[in-house]
Amino acid sequence: MTRPSPDASRACTSSAGTRWIGTSWKMTKSLAEARQYAEALAEAARPGRWPGIQPFVIPSATALTTVRDALPPSTGVLLGAQNAHWADSGAWTGEVSVPQIADAGAHLVEIGHSERREHFGDTDDVVRRKVQAALRHGLDPLLCVGEPAAVRAAGGSTDHVLAQAHAALAEVDDLSRVLVAYEPVWAIGEHGTAARPDDVADVVAVLADQLGPRVRGILYGGSVNRANMLELMSVDHVSGLFIGRAAWDVDAFITMLDVAACASTP
Repeated sequence: MTRPSPDASRACTSSAGTRWIGTSWKMTKSLAEARQYAEALAEAARPGRWPGIQPFVIPSATALTTVRDALPPSTGVLLGAQNAHWADSGAWTGEVSVPQIADAGAHLVEIGHSERREHFGDTDDVVRRKVQAALRHGLDPLLCVGEPAAVRAAGGSTDHVLAQAHAALAEVDDLSRVLVAYEPVWAIGEHGTAARPDDVADVVAVLADQLGPRVRGILYGGSVNRANMLELMSVDHVSGLFIGRAAWDVDAFITMLDVAACASTP
């Protein structure tokens, strides 16, 4: 496996505050592949390599403990889960609870992804319950919001995204542990259309205005790659990137972390 060159891993000075840079693997990777990825990332995560960056990785549930064991706290890389049920326990066959993913090593839990909303019935009410469960057990919710192409074409992006965010957080008084990921549905996946900064700026600005400093950060996700990551990071109020398939190769993810760490302040 080819590693990034030493020049790419030089220490960088950042004044942009903490930037969250992470990836969800969706339903990919065997345990062996997950272990290989995590071990390579742990090897690369030398102290001082990614100043100002909070890396995170969200594997499939089956790989949580494997990745946890390969990424000790000393690496500074946070582990997340792709989903969790709102109930602490009970007769919910096939589900996993927040206490279970926390026990497996998760610090974050991805909630409200458009695939969960579309294919698995995660309504606004379900998303709200899951956010509350995550906070109740000390995990940071990574709340995904985003509009489909038809809503965007009709000019309703901002209203749609704000409605999702407000519904999910309606009963949360303290938002300081909440991360919000703006992921327009039309930009997600293998056939998604890569967003330009202008496509992102208005929605993120309204999220920042409505949620402001109360949330931990506002991330952008959707067809993020090495070629467009810097311009997306430069959008006002974007405090990180939630990356999909472009970061499924560990060398690519390490390179993107290097680039993010060395990026100049917008």
